[in-house]
Amino acid sequence: MRIYLVLILCAISWSVAADLECSRICSWHLGMNLNPADGHIMDYTTGWATDADIGTDEEAFSKDYLNKEVWKMDVNYIAIVRHQQGIADAIKVFQFKETRSMLERFQDMDPGRRIETVGEALQESISDTAEDLAGDPIFSVGGDLAFNWIYDDNGHRIVLTGGHLSEVNETIGNTHGLGNHFTIDPKTGIELSDMWKHEIANSQNKFDNPGGVIYVQGTDHGKGHAYREVPVKGNYAIFISQDRTNFPFLNQQLDTRIIVITAGTSIHSIW
Repeated sequence: MRIYLVLILCAISWSVAADLECSRICSWHLGMNLNPADGHIMDYTTGWATDADIGTDEEAFSKDYLNKEVWKMDVNYIAIVRHQQGIADAIKVFQFKETRSMLERFQDMDPGRRIETVGEALQESISDTAEDLAGDPIFSVGGDLAFNWIYDDNGHRIVLTGGHLSEVNETIGNTHGLGNHFTIDPKTGIELSDMWKHEIANSQNKFDNPGGVIYVQGTDHGKGHAYREVPVKGNYAIFISQDRTNFPFLNQQLDTRIIVITAGTSIHSIW
């Protein structure tokens, strides 16, 4: 009955000729998934700004994934969803300051250091079953999302403003988030050495760590001597939408496209 209602609402609200527009307006689309222990390293230089597909839809929630067509859609909202084998256990939704695509945002590396969202998280939902939240780079830190946080030869694709954001003239890598590298030309995305790439780092201050080590999740990182592996907290999926302000799928199985229709005060969804 729920599926039937959603389809009827879409059919009434938009014509068949406008089906593509309906799919954008009604939907959350999976743009990226990060698995920091799948043998493929989505560091600062890989995927984010290169307009190329990564992975397959069939393995979208178990391996690194990027859908280049979704990445090129103009969007206003982003949901970062931590999940365990495709079951969402933590969600944050943010509103972008301006409408443009994820590809354009991540290609905007010079000068970079852009705070992309406004008003902090519109939605923050944490499952009662969620574990190991301490040090989570998204869910243990407040603030807005910053993209392409660059300084000296360091770059980070997604960080939160509530964490440590290194000044532009700092030389020691001590900002941590998603899609990281400590030896690059961050304004072009060109790698200078593969030793210091890493997919996901926990929120931390390396100067508080014994010997100044850096805690990175999983096995997807370079051979830098300071890296210390810690358990994976989950996969991190990035969904985007044109006008959805909520992501009501905590504790539910995710899919690459999820339609949400609001009828009065009721929310209906279809996978």
